[in-house]
Formats: sequence, C-alpha cells, structure tokens
Amino acid sequence: MDTLTFDVQKRAAGKSAARAVRRAGNVPCVLYGQHIEPVSFQLAEEHLKSLVYTAETHVVEVRVDGQAFRCILKDAVLHPVTDRPMHADFVALKTGEMVTITVPVHLEGTPVGQREGGTVQAILYELEVRCLPRNIPSRIAVDISEMAIGDTIHIGDLDQEDLTFLGRPEQTVVTVVQPRVVEEEEEEVVEEGEAAEATDSEAEDAEGDA
Repeated sequence: MDTLTFDVQKRAAGKSAARAVRRAGNVPCVLYGQHIEPVSFQLAEEHLKSLVYTAETHVVEVRVDGQAFRCILKDAVLHPVTDRPMHADFVALKTGEMVTITVPVHLEGTPVGQREGGTVQAILYELEVRCLPRNIPSRIAVDISEMAIGDTIHIGDLDQEDLTFLGRPEQTVVTVVQPRVVEEEEEEVVEEGEAAEATDSEAEDAEGDA
C-alpha cells in the first residue's frame, strides 16, 4: 500500500480556533495513540477529501514540527448539508502493534447468476478488520464470479492472509437474487387469474338471478 505524506501545522484548541482553521480552507484534526500525546493540527481540506472520498484505505504520514507520524484516518465529521469535512481523527500506528480499521469492499468479477438474469445485491460496503500496520489492505477484494442465483457470501466465508475479519460470521456481504421482474410477472398472472375468477363468479350469480 502506498503511503500519502502531508506536511501540516499545529493548531490551537477550542471552537473559535477551529472556526478560524475552517475559514482558512483547512480542517481541524487530532492525532492520537497509546504511545504518543495527542497532537492537534490542521490539514488542507483537499488533502482530507482525498482520504474521505475514496474507495481505498490509505496509510498517512503526517509531518509536524520535525516529527513524522504514520497513521490512518479513524473518523471524519462531515457537514450535514454540504458534506464538507469539518473535523477528523487520526490514529497513530506502531510497528508490531495490532490495529483495528475499516476497509472498503471491492466486488470482483461478473457472477454466473447475473448472466442468467439475477441481480447482485451488495449488503456491506466496508468491513472491520484487525491486522498489523504492514498488512493494512487498501481494500478487501471479494471474488463473486462463481456466484449463482441464490448464492450468498458471508463474513465467515472470507479468508485473507494476515487479516482477522470482525463482525458476525453470518453477516451477509453480497448476494445474488432472483430478478424482481419475474416476481412482478407472477403477481400479474395471479391478479389476472383472480380477476377472471371474479368475472366467472359474477356471471354465475347473474344467471342464477335470471
């Protein structure tokens, strides 16, 4: 995995200071970890967007006041209307120390079931994993090419070297389902049948009245 490197500046704490940082086009951030004191810094908004709006996980090297910290983006608060980053938390990495992170899921291949008319339904778009910093994946590749209609891949079905998948093993990651158009056609046939039966019944009632 490639490491993104950013030279950043420390920032003052407090709401007014954070507002000033945002007015300057930067985002207030905090870097923390078990082996370091928290570091408050500001990061250019476009740099943070490259970490937030992506389908991959990135390891980041933050350089501040002559020190370099390898870290990952843990959480980002977005504006409820504009979706602009408002604040971000980073977690420092330490060689040999396990880390828990969330990694995007990437579906690979075209399922057999899709070629037969089925529909792919992705349920989980990211997965929580635990691993060493050197084994952090940019994304979790899930091969769906052999899936037939009705097949499902669960978290417990995934197996990737040097990663421990968290979450319930029975949780569905992706499934291939019968196309809805077939169900709708069946419903139409039933409705038509019921309408025909109703018409026949009305006709019989009319004959009886006669």
